[in-house]
Amino acid sequence: MIAENPAMDWLDDVKWDAQGLVPAIAQEAASGDVLMFAWMNREALQKTFELQRAVYFSRSRGKLWFKGEESGHVQTVHEIRLDCDADVVLLKVTQLGHEPGIACHTGRHSCFFSKLEAEGGGARWQAVDPVLKDPESIYK
Repeated sequence: MIAENPAMDWLDDVKWDAQGLVPAIAQEAASGDVLMFAWMNREALQKTFELQRAVYFSRSRGKLWFKGEESGHVQTVHEIRLDCDADVVLLKVTQLGHEPGIACHTGRHSCFFSKLEAEGGGARWQAVDPVLKDPESIYK
């Protein structure tokens, strides 16, 4: 059988979940920092490839989310990788919009700013990365 659009066959190699989504990790190309985690559907992954700009699928809004559409914190995509099980996408990006780049809606460089710290025989999450810009000034 001949595919209708062989140029998009690569999308069939991705193992989409029951909702038609795949987890996507954004990693800063220059530093290796893991910036954020989001979801992509076929259209988001296709547009990300075509535009070389991160496009995700917002489960809460039920629509495509062009990273930076409100905040200006756009992610330029340098590489798109697929893990060994073909069920997780890794985007190697440059985070734009502020120096250093802000990927998190909290105004931090990375969404992974909480570190588990030992405390008196237990543990607690501690914010270890600073807020670079007040989120109230980012989202109007």
